Amino acid sequence: QLQLVESGGGLVQPGGSLRLSCAASGFTLDRYAIGWFRQAPGKEREGVSCISVSGGTTKHVDSVKGRFTISRDNAKKTVYLQMNSLKPEDTAVYYCAANGYPIGCFLSATSVYDYWGQGTQVTVSS
Repeated sequence: QLQLVESGGGLVQPGGSLRLSCAASGFTLDRYAIGWFRQAPGKEREGVSCISVSGGTTKHVDSVKGRFTISRDNAKKTVYLQMNSLKPEDTAVYYCAANGYPIGCFLSATSVYDYWGQGTQVTVSS
């Protein structure tokens, strides 16, 4: 069975950090571009960060630039989202997703993603 599993979410104070992990089972993650998305209550799902198959291309939505970093370790079949200087507005369920496009990555086109994880809750609050 092909699965993506997110982990690393939790409750953190404003200004704190979390590292989310996206692990794959049942398929080879190193052939897929990965995107991180988030959805807050009452809001649409938005693309946060993405990374290409090679890792040479990364993109971030403007609101997280300079605070979030996406990386991948293909040997461990895992993609990471390091989130620093967290703000209350970062509170959401975070999802990772995989697509098979060999070049580049996509922040806004959720339809190109073939596999999605179940999500992990991130809450930023004092």
